[in-house]
Amino acid sequence: MNAASPSPLRLAFAGMAALAVAMGIGRFVYTPILPGMMEELHLTPADAGWIASANYLGYLVGALAAAGGWAHGRERLLMFSSLAASALLAGLMGLNETMAAFLVIRFFAGLASAFVMVFMSSIVFSHLAAAGRGDLQALHFGGVGLGIAGSSALLAFLVTEHAGWSAGWLWSGVISLAGLLVVALLAGSATTANGVAGHEPALPRNNSLVKMIVAYGLFGFGYVVTATFLIAIVRQGGGSRVWMVAGLAGFPSTWLWQKVAGRIGLYAAYAVSCLIEVAGVSASVVVKGAAGPLIAGVLLGGTFIAITALGLQAGRQLAPRAPRRIFAVMTAAFGLGQIVGPIAAGLLAQASGNYTLASVMAAAALLASGFIAWSAAPKSP
Repeated sequence: MNAASPSPLRLAFAGMAALAVAMGIGRFVYTPILPGMMEELHLTPADAGWIASANYLGYLVGALAAAGGWAHGRERLLMFSSLAASALLAGLMGLNETMAAFLVIRFFAGLASAFVMVFMSSIVFSHLAAAGRGDLQALHFGGVGLGIAGSSALLAFLVTEHAGWSAGWLWSGVISLAGLLVVALLAGSATTANGVAGHEPALPRNNSLVKMIVAYGLFGFGYVVTATFLIAIVRQGGGSRVWMVAGLAGFPSTWLWQKVAGRIGLYAAYAVSCLIEVAGVSASVVVKGAAGPLIAGVLLGGTFIAITALGLQAGRQLAPRAPRRIFAVMTAAFGLGQIVGPIAAGLLAQASGNYTLASVMAAAALLASGFIAWSAAPKSP
C-alpha cells in the first residue's frame, strides 16, 4: 500500500460520506420528498413508480458499465465526477416540474450513484483487504443509513418551515456538495490498491450461485416497494420521521448482521433478515395508526442495507476469482427487481386505491428471496 494513502479507518469514513451522498441522499431522498411532489404536482402513484424506476434503470446501467475494464485506473476520477453529478442532479430536480425532466434527471442520478457505489467500494475495499481490516466495511455501508437519516431530518425541518417540495431537492444538492468536500478531504489521493489485471474468468457453473442471483433479484423487487412508497403510505404528518427512523436503524445494521452471520452462517443470516423485512413490509399496511409505519421504518432500515451487503458477500464467496463480474451480475439482478417493483406497485396502488396489495406482493417476493438464499448454502462435504 502506498505510504501516502490514508489510514484504513479514514478511508472507511470517506466511503461512508460518499455513500451518504450518492445513496442515502442521491437515491433515497426521493422517498421523503415524494408526498409533497404528489400533492403539489398532482402525480399519481403510477407516475411516482415510473420516476423511481427511471432512477433504478440508471443504477442498473451504471453498475453494468462500471464493471467493464474501460474504467481501470480511472476509478478515483469517475467516483468524484459522479459525486459532483449527484449533487447537481439533485438541485436540477428542484428546478423542474415535468415528468419528462424528472425521468431523465433521475435516470442520470441513478447512473451517478452506481458509479460512486462501485468505484468508491473498489477503492475502499481494496485498501481494507490489504490492511486486513475487512471489519471496517460495515462503516462504509453505514453511510447509506446516515444519508437517509440526515436527509430525513432536513425534510422534517423544511416541512415545519412550510417549504415546498422543490426546496427539499435544492437543499439536498447543497448538502451533497458539502459531502463531496468531506470525501475529498478524507480520501486524499487514494486509488485502488492491488487492482486485478486483465480479464476475470467466467462465473462458475454452480447451482448455489444461480440461486443467490435469483434471490438477490427478488430482494431488489421486494424491498424497493416499501422503500419507495413508505412515506406515501403514511399519508399524514410525521412521514419524514418514519424515514429518519429507517436511516438510523440502517446505520449500524451491517455491523450487527455481520455478527449474526458469524454465528449462524451467511446464508441463514440473509434468510432471517428477509423474514424480518417481511414483518416490516406487512406492518406498513396491517398495523393501524402511527405505529405501523414506524415499525416498518425500523425493520426495513434494520435489514435492507445489510441484506445488500450479505448478498454481495455470498456472491463473492461463490465466485472468488471473478469479484467484479459477480458484482455486476448480482447488481443487474437486483437492479431488474428494483425497476419492475415500483412500476408494478404503483399500478396496483392506483387500481386498488391503497398500498395493501402492493405490500403483499413485496412480502411474497422477500419470502421467496429468503427461502432461495437459505437453500443456496453450499453443503458441507
